[in-house]
Amino acid sequence: MNDKVLKVVFPIAGRGTRTLPASKAVPKEMLPVLDRPLIQHSFEEAVSSGFEQFLFITGRDKGAIEDHFDRHPDLEQALSDKGQALAAIRDFIPPPADISFVRQQEPLGLGHAVWCARHFSAGDPVAVVLTDDLILADQPCLAQLLEVQAELGGNVVAVMEVPKDQTSRYGVIDPGAGGSETVIPIAGLVEKPAPEDAPSNLAVVGRYVLQPEIFAELARMEKGAGGEIQLTDAMARLIGKMPFHAVVFEGRRFDCGSAAGLLEANLAYGLNDETFAPGLRSAIKEFL
Repeated sequence: MNDKVLKVVFPIAGRGTRTLPASKAVPKEMLPVLDRPLIQHSFEEAVSSGFEQFLFITGRDKGAIEDHFDRHPDLEQALSDKGQALAAIRDFIPPPADISFVRQQEPLGLGHAVWCARHFSAGDPVAVVLTDDLILADQPCLAQLLEVQAELGGNVVAVMEVPKDQTSRYGVIDPGAGGSETVIPIAGLVEKPAPEDAPSNLAVVGRYVLQPEIFAELARMEKGAGGEIQLTDAMARLIGKMPFHAVVFEGRRFDCGSAAGLLEANLAYGLNDETFAPGLRSAIKEFL
């Protein structure tokens, strides 16, 4: 078993119904945020955080994602012949990267998708990234989680405060005693609780660092909220068996599983980029 977390899993088998019709023929993960597809932002976050092995859990009609992470010799040659830079299509994948794909045969829930990574884990801890949750931060959110995990061990998840009336959209933590304002022991986890039943307003967002014991819990194939195999339920059964902490991360999260979230992310990333920001600010003023 490798104690250092070097493996990361991207469950991307979802249909993307909230971004229709844009995602009817194009995987939602390939919709653009600024100058690159959504999936590339998450991948680059993982690379910047020090990960070396990458697994994509795919589904039907996701072939464009595999193509995006493959070499394209004809395009590279055409760009080279014209004297155009190749970095944008080639250099975002560092040479040590080990990239693989596994098909989730049935849409049985996030927990089932993560279970599909059991052989990839091979007894090592893994990180899990939900690409719908795009996080703009000075220090990558995954790197923030890894720092806490290296110090405290066990499982670590990213959380943020949400309005009480929105707890039914998320997994919500029951905070334990001790900790700090930003690193909180987890005493319990509840998937999509009604506001009156929520133990807090601290919601889990799509960044997890999980010990390999999670796969034995997922193998039970117990269905939870929505009749699906929930990752939250499997994580909850590990509480008390090993350290489990939540990190109130520094950064801004965008729900890119929705059209409105994608638009907001594009604006935020554009205004944060020195190349695009001046022109974007001028364009925005014309609409105000």
